[in-house]
Amino acid sequence: MSLIHALVAQGSSVLAEHRTGERDFSHGYLLFPSSHERVLMNGHSLATQTILSKIPPNNSKLTYVWEQYLFHYISEDGFTYLVMAEDAAGRRMPFTFLGELQRKFISGPSSSSSSHSMAPYSLQASFGPTIAQLVHQYNTTPPTDELARAHAELAQVKDIMVQNVEQILSRGERIELLVDKTDTMASQATAFRRGARTVRRQMWWRNKRVLALGILVFFLILYLIMAQFCGATLHCGA
Repeated sequence: MSLIHALVAQGSSVLAEHRTGERDFSHGYLLFPSSHERVLMNGHSLATQTILSKIPPNNSKLTYVWEQYLFHYISEDGFTYLVMAEDAAGRRMPFTFLGELQRKFISGPSSSSSSHSMAPYSLQASFGPTIAQLVHQYNTTPPTDELARAHAELAQVKDIMVQNVEQILSRGERIELLVDKTDTMASQATAFRRGARTVRRQMWWRNKRVLALGILVFFLILYLIMAQFCGATLHCGA
């Protein structure tokens, strides 16, 4: 499964969530009675809570790394949309998922409550099934990566930073930025646009040549028809 755990939060309070499988990374103590499994659960729970507590009040979009997992989130207008995914899922698909999750949440009646604090898990019954349905959809039949959507996301890649949660927990909040990769993607986008302009110019000249050739052939045929009746010099009166 690519997407493991998704939630909507207000500040550090989780309002609704959904997890796949049997492990609950946010509330591991409710499952897994053995001490070893409890330690793993507490680690993921601490990672999730640390991310929520570190999110600034302004709008932001970030990716955190914890071992082989990635925590992606979008924070806008007081609400945080977060998904935990496998590293193999990359970043484009999870952020597309978060964008759709945000749209569904904003379109619902619960988004009108942003002016006051909401109780933890107060939207679990009403919005939890929506998260579950969306996670299942992206895990089974993820949307196709259309070229137009890729170009729109390229403009946002610069705003996505990768932070290592393990370093935050043990080494004091050191941030790992994806500058090289984003610069490379931006360069590829520029090269793509230049190539597209070159192709358009070539197609324009090709169309002009075809049009000119068509006009020439038309006048040649017209001349041959008139020559049949008026002679090669086109003196029909004579």
